[in-house]
Amino acid sequence: MERYQKFRKEFPRFYYHGYKTEENELVYKITFDFEIEGLSSFAPTWTFPKCTEQGKTWDNDPLFQKMVFSLGMVELASYWKLTCSPQVIVEAGNLSGDQILWWKDLYFNGLGEFFYINQIKEADPADFMEIICRGKDAIETVSSSGVKGRPDAVSGAENGVLVPIGGGKDSAVTLELLRSAGVPVYAYIINPRGATVHTTEAAGLDADHVISVKRTLDKRMLELNGKGYLNGHTPFSALVAFSSIMAARMAGLSYVALSNESSANESTVKGSTVNHQYSKSFKFEEDFHRYEMEYLSGSAYYFSMLRPLSEFQIARYFASQKQYHAIFRSCNAGSKTDSWCGHCPKCLFVYLILSPFLTETETEKIFGRNMLEDRELKPLLEQLTGIQEEKPFECVGSRDEINTAIILTIDRMEAEGKKLPMLLEYYKGMGLYDQYKPMGDRFSSYFDSQNLVPAPWEELVKKSCTKEA
Repeated sequence: MERYQKFRKEFPRFYYHGYKTEENELVYKITFDFEIEGLSSFAPTWTFPKCTEQGKTWDNDPLFQKMVFSLGMVELASYWKLTCSPQVIVEAGNLSGDQILWWKDLYFNGLGEFFYINQIKEADPADFMEIICRGKDAIETVSSSGVKGRPDAVSGAENGVLVPIGGGKDSAVTLELLRSAGVPVYAYIINPRGATVHTTEAAGLDADHVISVKRTLDKRMLELNGKGYLNGHTPFSALVAFSSIMAARMAGLSYVALSNESSANESTVKGSTVNHQYSKSFKFEEDFHRYEMEYLSGSAYYFSMLRPLSEFQIARYFASQKQYHAIFRSCNAGSKTDSWCGHCPKCLFVYLILSPFLTETETEKIFGRNMLEDRELKPLLEQLTGIQEEKPFECVGSRDEINTAIILTIDRMEAEGKKLPMLLEYYKGMGLYDQYKPMGDRFSSYFDSQNLVPAPWEELVKKSCTKEA
């Protein structure tokens, strides 16, 4: 891509100069200091609430400071991508050779969609970025007595588990599963909005059990996007990972339970490693867990509660949690207005995956209309079901489970003598119905043993969400 090469030549160096902190009895604020040499400096911020009863000074906590530095390493990707400068000079801290390889792997895979959408074919995992460290304080490898694999017990869970909340169905399912285990739950929200706040209310969490942090982007980045500098998707869930273990440490919690399912492992583009959900994948989860053990020893145990499950199973469980149906939102297009737009891939996916488990009236009530009667959504249906090579660049389920959900919905409606809506009629004519119908329901009993869920909670997930439940 011409712009990629042009910007790399014009702006060869990106700097992570450091960060400054402001701490009082109520909040801990971090301002990062990034610079694209010759173009602009950037000062994004994060503000964390403090537990006033602790009276602790986090500037004096060595582990917490390593976490702050690491959060900056993730945050810089949003600014580096403007010019894709070949050198990243880190002055805020130091990294070993293995750590540099770890971060380069995260950047390359986490920015896979960015490279693909911008048609940057020149990016190579070996030389797309050179990380040069000039900081004085290294994050040293520490021999850890912590759990390196999946723990057999959940010691420390009595203090509570931190659950990042996005406002969609998945985090609501995690909340309810942990609540059913009698575990105190704390919600973690980045930049609260209607759906995230309403989720905590529906879960019955009071203000003391909701940790809300504020992240601000530097407006200069947004201005440069408008001027034609490079823009695109960054691994947001990696920000969730590093910031959530910071929030957990500040709250004295030993576990962070994500809500990423096995379906997140599927590539967005068939036959490639390009995955919109890379930082929700099990590869990233394992990589992050290893990084914690080696370089951030003493951090909360980070895992995804829903990793053993498919989106299909999560939708079935969520369908029974009626208290969330009126308030959950997964639509990125409607996030600012806290609504379902009813026209995007995410809306159509959620509509389809819930359809086998809800009546037509219930799904229409959630989305405000019958999306399955909208012929303009046919191209999105083709993307979601695998007729087209690319899935939408959204957090959606696998092609197979979407097809399975559609088959079950068609069969149920036909058994009830109902006329199929336009999109389902169209689907029956595409050939996929005849292909998937003989396979039956392959997902109700699905369980992925490749997960990091602590053994007692893994058993809970299995009992609650698989066909044997």
